[in-house]
Amino acid sequence: MIKWIQQLFSSRKTENNTAGIKPEVHEHKKNNIKSVSNKYLIVGLGNIGAEYVNTRHNIGFKIVDFLAKKEGVSFETVKLGTLAQYKFKGRTFLLLKPNTYMNLSGKAVHYWMEKEKIPLENVLIIADDLNLSFGSIRIRPKGSDGGHNGLKNVNLVLNTQNYARFRFGISDEFKKGKQVDYVLGDWDDAEKTALPERLELASEIIKSFGTAGLENTMTAYNGK
Repeated sequence: MIKWIQQLFSSRKTENNTAGIKPEVHEHKKNNIKSVSNKYLIVGLGNIGAEYVNTRHNIGFKIVDFLAKKEGVSFETVKLGTLAQYKFKGRTFLLLKPNTYMNLSGKAVHYWMEKEKIPLENVLIIADDLNLSFGSIRIRPKGSDGGHNGLKNVNLVLNTQNYARFRFGISDEFKKGKQVDYVLGDWDDAEKTALPERLELASEIIKSFGTAGLENTMTAYNGK
C-alpha cells in the first residue's frame, strides 16, 4: 500500500515538472518557419516581347533586370513568368517578371506566393506611375491601383490592396490622346542618361525592403 502511494506521488511530481516545458519543435519545422519569414517576392510589372523591352511601362522589368545583372544571378523560365533568386544578408529575394502581360499580372503573383509560401507582407510590386515626375520614388504599404492595369489585376486576384508597392515615376509629358503611345514608348535621351542612377537607387530599395523593413524603407527613400 505504501509502495503504491509512493508511486502515485512520484507520477504527479513528474507531471508537475514537465508542465512548464514547451513542446519540442523539430529542426525541419524550425527551418520551414525561418525560410518563410526570410523569403521575399519582388515583382516587376511589365509586358513580354522585344517591342516592350525599353518602354516606360516596363520599368518594373527593368528594375529587377538591373538588380539581377548587378548581383550576377540569371532569370529562368518558370510557370507564368521568369524568375531569378538572389540571397542577401540571410534573406532570399525571388525576382519575378510575369509573362501574363500587364493586365493579368495578379495570376503570376498569386501563384508564386502560394508556391513559395510567401506572406503578403513580404511581397513588393514595382510599377510605373504617370502621376510622378520622372524617376521619383513612392513606396506605400497599400493603396488603390491609381489607374494602373497591372495593379488593378493584382488587387482583383489577391482580393486586397494591402500589399507594398513601389511606384517609379515616368511623368505625364504627353499630348492629349497620346497616353498609350507615351506609356508604351521608349525613354527620351535625357531619361536614358538619368536611368542608371535611378536603377541603382531602386536596387537599394529592394534590398532595404527585405532587410530594414517597409516602414524604414519608406522613411529612407520616399521623395528621393
